[in-house]
Amino acid sequence: MRRSALRTLAGSRFALRHANPARLLLAGYLSYILVGWALLSLPVAQLHPVSAIDNLFMATSAVSTTGLVSVDPGTSYTFFGEAVLLLLIQLGGLGYMTIGSFAVLALAHNLGPLRQNTARAAFSLPADINIAAFLRSVVLFTLISELIGMLVLYELFAGRGVEEPLWSALFHSVSAFCTAGFSLFPNSFEDFRADVPVNLTISALSLLGAMGFIVIGDTWRTMTGRKRKLGFTSKVIARMTLVFLVAGTALLFIAEPGIDALPPGERLMTAFFQTMTASTTVGFDTYPIGSLTHASLVILLFLMAIGASPAGTGGGLKTTSFAVLLGLVRSTLRGRRHVHFFHRRVKPARVQTAGAALAYFFGLLLVALFMLMLTEPQAPFEQVVFEAISAMGTVGLSMGVTGDLSYLGKVVIVVLMIAGRLGFLTFGIALATVDETSERTDNELVL
Repeated sequence: MRRSALRTLAGSRFALRHANPARLLLAGYLSYILVGWALLSLPVAQLHPVSAIDNLFMATSAVSTTGLVSVDPGTSYTFFGEAVLLLLIQLGGLGYMTIGSFAVLALAHNLGPLRQNTARAAFSLPADINIAAFLRSVVLFTLISELIGMLVLYELFAGRGVEEPLWSALFHSVSAFCTAGFSLFPNSFEDFRADVPVNLTISALSLLGAMGFIVIGDTWRTMTGRKRKLGFTSKVIARMTLVFLVAGTALLFIAEPGIDALPPGERLMTAFFQTMTASTTVGFDTYPIGSLTHASLVILLFLMAIGASPAGTGGGLKTTSFAVLLGLVRSTLRGRRHVHFFHRRVKPARVQTAGAALAYFFGLLLVALFMLMLTEPQAPFEQVVFEAISAMGTVGLSMGVTGDLSYLGKVVIVVLMIAGRLGFLTFGIALATVDETSERTDNELVL
């Protein structure tokens, strides 16, 4: 019997060591969501009774750093409830593998193969990066950035008469850096539309989180002279981010008549902030989303779908995937066999991954829209589409339909938020079964 128990234990350890990293990530996020759901359901967390589905929705939104809310956090939860949300946002933004692995490093000073592989999957990291050093840098940079953001916001909020300025500064600093978009203000940052210091502070925190830890580390090493120039990935991310910010701001500045009445400076700041909040997937707003024209909504939908950059706190398809797909189109039109960027060839495996992620994104979106049309027959189509893409991109912007969703509609959005946080391809791999059967090459398929 003792030998049997030992064999069972050994088998379990072998299975865990060779487990699918994508499934471990999914299990980790689900466990955080369930714990958060339980804590938010406690009477001590609520100012007034909140339904079970709304608590689940809020816990999922926090862990996935989405920011869609079915109830107002500031008027529905006590300080304890808000603290639970903040903790879930921090854990979700850093990733549960980062927290666990950092603790292991502090105690054992090394990581096993399973934790290393899962961390690579969580941050979409290349195989040649030092996982231990990367995780240490992630935690250190996150805490320093959030601390500086909190101090700056505290000075700004205290001078503007915000209630509990220190707690509000901490909450919004973490929420901004983790691109969560949760706000204790009932109308997000709409009251700060003309406040340049607040706008710039929130934008800086959001961009730091969304750009990705690879880019931040690469930039730091270049500035300190430890590296001659930015790496290939950092160049692609920096260029794509700049293009999206400039183009999105210009288009919204021109195409949105609702901000025409604002002073030129405030109008430009409003256009920039809405572009930033969609492209970084942070989800704060300084202008009511439901008041935007269809042209402006199309711009935001595109930015939300593309999302932030890999190895960061944001969601979406990722800027690098979109860049690869653009390169694929250009190469195909020019009759080239390979995709090139900055005079470097992109590996075919990267192109395949980008294409698969795009296909999975649209496949999941179509299924979700079909289900939402069944569960929300009275909701306007454009509001449902906006809500679904916002959830998949873990953005959190809404046209005001979130709180009115049915029970099943909220469940659909919950699934989309989890898929968006995990990454569409990783989410698919976590649910798929491995096919190890032999295959034959077919050279006769016509495309």
